[in-house]
Amino acid sequence: MLNPAKLIKLKHAWDVFSDNHPKFPKFIQAVGRKAVEEGTVIEINVTTTSGETLSSNLKLTKSDEDLFVELAELLKK
Repeated sequence: MLNPAKLIKLKHAWDVFSDNHPKFPKFIQAVGRKAVEEGTVIEINVTTTSGETLSSNLKLTKSDEDLFVELAELLKK
């Protein structure tokens, strides 16, 4: 069960994050419109303040695609 108070807190945190990084939500929206389908490869690189790079990637499966569709529907409401 979703806790409404936690959802409100999360919404506020997302709003602050979006204000701090305005290009990122637009990027996520573009990915959602164009790239969430089986076979898409998502790669993430993180560079720490000490200069270390951490990388990972994954290829989306049909069940991943279904999950993203469900999350998008949930967030539209």
